[in-house]
Amino acid sequence: MAEIDTSGGGKKKGPGVKKAKKLSTRIDLTPMVDLGFLLITFFIFTTTMSKPKTMEIMMPTEDSVKKEDQTKAKDYCTMTILLSKEHRVYYYTGLADDPLAPPTLEVTYFQNKNGIRDALIAHKKKVYEERLNGMPGHKADDEPVIIIKPDYNSQYEDMVNILDEMQINGLNTYAMIDITDVDKGFITATEAANAGN
Repeated sequence: MAEIDTSGGGKKKGPGVKKAKKLSTRIDLTPMVDLGFLLITFFIFTTTMSKPKTMEIMMPTEDSVKKEDQTKAKDYCTMTILLSKEHRVYYYTGLADDPLAPPTLEVTYFQNKNGIRDALIAHKKKVYEERLNGMPGHKADDEPVIIIKPDYNSQYEDMVNILDEMQINGLNTYAMIDITDVDKGFITATEAANAGN
């Protein structure tokens, strides 16, 4: 409520008379405080809380997948990516299931030029070209398959980056599995060979 102070008295005219004081206005802000709390309460109750932005990964269990529904990755469609220390990414094509013919590991990083993205694009292009050209043993519905194996000394950031690369490059068939001792041996052998160079 606003109040006007009217205690100034009557007006007198004459040469020695002081001018009348201006009336002061006092505003009571108590109702505004109530209104402020009502607005704060209203906005708190009507605001939706921000939901965490996470990527849900559905991992199938052995019981949920039937044997006849399982498909084996084909050697020519598969690329295996090994995440290692210091943001290093090793990759090779094929399944590396022949111990007498170990794969040749390539090493790269998460970089714009000559990085893992270029390797993924080249692999995807190769699989689709072989499918279109009707290579023997290739089926019309063959898709590139990526197997991701993070090492124990790789960083969580690298795992998130490689999953982002799958989304960016439109690679829908990929799996994240535990790294094997054989793959660790491939990394060790490659690091030893590169150390000599």
